[in-house]
Amino acid sequence: MIYPIVISQFSKMLGNLLTILDKAAVHAESKKFDVDVLLQARLSPDQFNLMRQIQVACDTAKLAAARLADKEQDAPKHEDSETTLGEIKDRLQNVIDYLHTFKVVDFASAAERRITQPRWKGKSLSGEEFLIQHALPNLYFHVTTSYAILRHNGVEIGKMDYLGALPYKQ
Repeated sequence: MIYPIVISQFSKMLGNLLTILDKAAVHAESKKFDVDVLLQARLSPDQFNLMRQIQVACDTAKLAAARLADKEQDAPKHEDSETTLGEIKDRLQNVIDYLHTFKVVDFASAAERRITQPRWKGKSLSGEEFLIQHALPNLYFHVTTSYAILRHNGVEIGKMDYLGALPYKQ
């Protein structure tokens, strides 16, 4: 069950960010300002700006998948050097493409795998705990904050832009 949660939700939310960023570009064009200005916007002085929110969302998705699949060494490296909308959109697409390289078998023992990070100072979580208690909330936090920064700056986006397409059945 970990594979569909990780791959479908992580790639969907990053893809939704791509769509939202396209709407930000249209908004900036219609208001006649450089869209890259929005990348420096933030909700609060002590929070990351939009660019950093998206970088962290990307890192959360790629590293969580890699750690759960025990393939952290294969995760793409990003230098956090993006400065333009095009560059951050390329990073989002790069991470989405990376997520789609995983197979169900990569997560066969993910729930039981012990996951740690250097800042946890020797502590660990099971893969299931890591996914539920850390990775998903962290990804959603940074995607939501990105959405909120753009909404706060007048970009006409709504809940369905955040949620994206839903698999409705008739």
